[in-house]
Amino acid sequence: MTRKTWVVHAPDRDRQAALVQALSISPITACVLLARGVATEQEARAWLAPGSLHDPFLLPDMETAVRRLHHAVTTGERVCFYGDYDVDGMAATSLYLSFFQGLGANATWYIPHRIGEGYGLNDKALRRLGQDGVTLLVTSDCGTTAHPQVEVATRSGIEVIITDHHQPDGRLPAALAVLNPHRTDSAYPFSGLCSGGLAYKVAQAYVAMFGAGDRALELMQDLVALATVADVVPLQDENRLLVRRGLELITRGSRCGLRALKRTAGVDRACTAGSVAFRLAPRLNAAGRMAQADLGVRLLTTESDLEARELAEQLERLNRERQRIELDTTSEAVEEVGSAEPPPALVLWSRHWHPGVIGIVAARLVERYHRPAVVIAVNEQGIGKGSARSVPGLDLFQAFGQCQSLLEGFGGHRAAAGLTIHESSLMAFRERFTRIVSDWAGEQPQVPTLHVDAEVSLVEVDRRLVRELAMLHPHGAGNPEPTLAVRNLAILDTRVVGEGHLKLTVRHRHSPAFESIGFRMGSLAGLGVLAQRPVDLAFVPELSSWNGLDRVQLRIRDVRASQVS
Repeated sequence: MTRKTWVVHAPDRDRQAALVQALSISPITACVLLARGVATEQEARAWLAPGSLHDPFLLPDMETAVRRLHHAVTTGERVCFYGDYDVDGMAATSLYLSFFQGLGANATWYIPHRIGEGYGLNDKALRRLGQDGVTLLVTSDCGTTAHPQVEVATRSGIEVIITDHHQPDGRLPAALAVLNPHRTDSAYPFSGLCSGGLAYKVAQAYVAMFGAGDRALELMQDLVALATVADVVPLQDENRLLVRRGLELITRGSRCGLRALKRTAGVDRACTAGSVAFRLAPRLNAAGRMAQADLGVRLLTTESDLEARELAEQLERLNRERQRIELDTTSEAVEEVGSAEPPPALVLWSRHWHPGVIGIVAARLVERYHRPAVVIAVNEQGIGKGSARSVPGLDLFQAFGQCQSLLEGFGGHRAAAGLTIHESSLMAFRERFTRIVSDWAGEQPQVPTLHVDAEVSLVEVDRRLVRELAMLHPHGAGNPEPTLAVRNLAILDTRVVGEGHLKLTVRHRHSPAFESIGFRMGSLAGLGVLAQRPVDLAFVPELSSWNGLDRVQLRIRDVRASQVS
């Protein structure tokens, strides 16, 4: 396990006391809230019980978009919902399709093939849609920088409404409407919506102006939760409310496609953000990575249990194939990095790598080396499609902007981005990108950081605290699981169980003994820690049921030898 630098949050004691007094919560929960930037009673109440959504008309062009959609619905125009091939694009497309077909719209949908067509709008598809009678096209998760493609659509007789959350490149395409929370002229109070969230806001605005169809909008929040968690946007503000409600719908099995997907993924308990991120989303993403993403849209929109079961089983097979290819590619990439100290940035490419797994491989490299990673699959024509993942603090979109002269195209966010590059420019790109990252990092060693919300005593960690902290869910980007730390613990027992899981029994001063588990951490000796000496433990407290009783267990985030004076 890579050694981490702990950054322990030091709370403002006056604000902490005020939150404890106003909300009747523990000092630890108050400290966790303060660590998330929640400083006032009003903000804290919103985190503990989020309850309202923002006005969708604060997004620029919303009224224009909704009026144009209403005209298309009432006149029977052919409307196409055009999405990206990831979970966000699939879920947003499915939401649009379900909502507007429920209004009686003459609607179709299109998702490009990752390998055959690539990301976003493409000229051939737009011309073909125009020939098929489409006169209005609504994008999901693409289009913000598609200037020439929007012009092609216009020449093909198609008006375009863009719903996307990728960063603009300084100017907007000549579309009828561009709904993007990152627009500089936006009055919308929250910029963290994904495209599934934006699709929901469009439907919300439509209902406000023209009324609903035969499908309740609230029942589509499961699709928003799926998209929001899978796309790793901040679980803050209204995203928390949408995901909370959506997870309840997924748990209840309101949508037959998700019921089938849960069965194949082995999700048989309450669905959490973790269930979506690590069990459901990878299976849906396997469609876009290994085959055709329309499998995902068909699963999310079908009303047939039989079709849902067949599609879920097909996705399961694709996911297993994806896992095999991902493992082989990651091994090759690690071998290429070598055993020496890695450079400030990792830029790797091959003509043998599958473009459907390079984003996951880039994420694996970041986890392993704590370096920003760009992984590129080069095709037979010498064109590379790359996917990148960042480390905290480095804005990939801005960094790629400084490499623009070497790229055929790029887009994305601060933490994740994609690019297109010619094989002849790869070496120059590696040198320039590495220099940019090196200048950003400076002389500081690149080591992972573990943010600790509060330093506590184990006597404070009980079932009441765990249940109180559970009010802060859902957890994910922008709202991580609360991590606590205790110093100078005595180890009563240590062993390795299962597939390399570290099991410790610990005590802190006069506290009861606590069981703790560190998944895939191996032995204490392998971590360079002596069982006979005191240790510091960073952990997530959780309830574990055994023989009908709940007890507190500590899920280990990190363990280190105590610095005892």
